[in-house]
Amino acid sequence: MVDVGAGTMDVLWYDTRADLHYKAVVKSPVRYLAQKAAQLSADLLVTGVEMGGGSITSVLKQKASQAQVVLSVSAAATLHHDLEKIRSWGLTVVEDEKAEQLRQDGKFDHLKLADVDHERLQQIVDGFGVPFSFDAVVVCAQDHGVPPPGVSHLDFRHNLFKARLEKDPRPHTLLYKSDEVPEVMSRLKSIARSAAALPAEEIYVMDSGMAAIVGASMDMLAGSSRRVVILDVATSHTVAATMLGEELAGFFEYHTQDITLGRLEELIVDLCDGNLAHQRILSEGGHGAYVRRAVGFKAVEVIIATGPKRRLVKGSKLPITYGAPFGDNMLTGTLGLLEALRRRKGMAPINYI
Repeated sequence: MVDVGAGTMDVLWYDTRADLHYKAVVKSPVRYLAQKAAQLSADLLVTGVEMGGGSITSVLKQKASQAQVVLSVSAAATLHHDLEKIRSWGLTVVEDEKAEQLRQDGKFDHLKLADVDHERLQQIVDGFGVPFSFDAVVVCAQDHGVPPPGVSHLDFRHNLFKARLEKDPRPHTLLYKSDEVPEVMSRLKSIARSAAALPAEEIYVMDSGMAAIVGASMDMLAGSSRRVVILDVATSHTVAATMLGEELAGFFEYHTQDITLGRLEELIVDLCDGNLAHQRILSEGGHGAYVRRAVGFKAVEVIIATGPKRRLVKGSKLPITYGAPFGDNMLTGTLGLLEALRRRKGMAPINYI
C-alpha cells in the first residue's frame, strides 16, 4: 500500500498469512522530484505522466526564467490541463514523440515525472528485507479529475464522490481496480498505468481523502462506536467525515493552510447537525461538503484526529482525541487502502490493534 501525499509518501507492506507488516514514511514524490529539478542547471527536458503538482510546478516555472524547460504533453498535465497556460509561464510543451527524440539527443538534462517510481519503491521494499513481488499493490493520491469547460475542478471532484456515495455510502467502495478508473480521474489513471510496471498480480487505486477516512475509522477508539467523526489533517488537505458504522454520513474538505481551529470546530458541529452547504464551503475557498444524513453532534461518541498536521486541533474546545490506527498516525491512508482491499476481496477481518 502506497499513500502519495504532498509532504510524505507512506508505504505499508502486509502479509495476511503471517500477520506481519513493515512500514516507511519518506519524502513525497513531488518534493523529491522538485528538489532533484532544482539541482539541475542546464536546459531541462521533462517527460513522464501526470502526478501531483505544487512544488514541482513552482520549481519548473522558476527554472524557465533561467534556462529552456521543455515538457512532453503527458508530463505537462502535472502543471495544468490547459497547455496554453503552461506556455504563458515561459515553458515549452511538445508532443510525447518529439520529447522522446530530444531525450535521445542527450542535449537536455532529463527529469521523469510519476507518482509511482519503480526504482525508489524497490529500494524501500528491499530495505524491509522482503521480496519485491506482490499479490496486490494499492496506491492512493488526491485527484481533482478533469472537469468540462466552465466547471470548477473543486465542484467536479465533489460531484464525483457524491455520485458514487449516493449509490453506496461506504467509502471503501471508491477503491478502483486499475481497469475501472473513470477516464476523468486523470491522475489516478496515470498512477494505475505507472504501477502496472510493478511485479504485482493486481493494481488498485483510490483517492487519498477517502482512504484516510476508511483508515482512521479502523482506529481502536472507533471500534465500539457507531457515530464517529473522522478528522484527517494532512499536509495539503484536511478532510472531516461523519460515520454511521461503515457508512459515510457526510464530509467536507479544505486546504489545510486555509483553515483555522475555530473555523474547523464550527464546521465539525455543522457537519454533524446537517447544516453544511456545499456552495458555502466553496465560497470560502474550501473543496466542498456533502451531507447525506445528520448524525447530531450531541450523539457523536468519539472524534478521532489523524494526519501529519493534526497539531492544528491542539487546545480545541471539542473533545477531540488523537488516533493512531495500527499504532501509527502516519499509517492512516495506507491502512485505509488495506481495509478497502480486504472488504472488496472478502478477506478475513484484520486485527488493527
